[in-house]
Amino acid sequence: MKVVAVYNSKGGVGKTTAAVNLAWLASADRRTLLWDLDPQAAATWLLKVKPKVKGGVGRLVQGKTDAADLIKSTARPGLDVLPGDASYRNLDLALDDTKDPTRRLARVLDGVKKSYDVVVLDCPPSTSLVSEGVLRAADVLLVPLVPTPLSLRTFDQLRELLVESGGNGPAVLAFFSMVDRRKTLHRTTVESLPRDRPEVSTICVPAASLVEQMSVRREPVVAFAPAAPAAQAYANLWSTTQRLL
Repeated sequence: MKVVAVYNSKGGVGKTTAAVNLAWLASADRRTLLWDLDPQAAATWLLKVKPKVKGGVGRLVQGKTDAADLIKSTARPGLDVLPGDASYRNLDLALDDTKDPTRRLARVLDGVKKSYDVVVLDCPPSTSLVSEGVLRAADVLLVPLVPTPLSLRTFDQLRELLVESGGNGPAVLAFFSMVDRRKTLHRTTVESLPRDRPEVSTICVPAASLVEQMSVRREPVVAFAPAAPAAQAYANLWSTTQRLL
């Protein structure tokens, strides 16, 4: 079982939309689980699953509830969801109450590793015990970058965190998200940054109304508009990710 985490410490950069689209694509030929780690539970909602974790996330990470008992199926064959809910706002505290808290997320996934080929983590925007646990659990870390200085600064901070972790963390692949090529800053950044930083790909998910339509249709853009540029970008991202697994 391989774990792909979609993470950025900055919010509003397209993590959830990427996670849902990638999980949908992965499930075409792999048994796939999407674990929604965000208390807003947007990924759970987009896949038409009720955002409810029986007993709360504390019992899950403490080993008092089995992940398999909380997993819900979706309308997509081969794609299941370990839902998020409001209890995830206390996930840091719940992890802190366990032994070896940075390894607890990985241990939760150990309980379902025989049932899935790929797990996609939709991560909350934070630098915390949760993010440290994600770095421990993930084989590949996908980082959506809006091509602006603030977003790039948070990417630099992530790189520093990975160095501090001893260099034994996941493979890192950054991609551009919410790109508006009408803006000079966006155009110049997507052209120059991949040349300077090898972990930044040239993949660009455009800022498109079709992506926003996901919240209306409650399904990924790769499902309802597979030929659209945004869907093609996600398909390219998944193809590139598979080579890192």
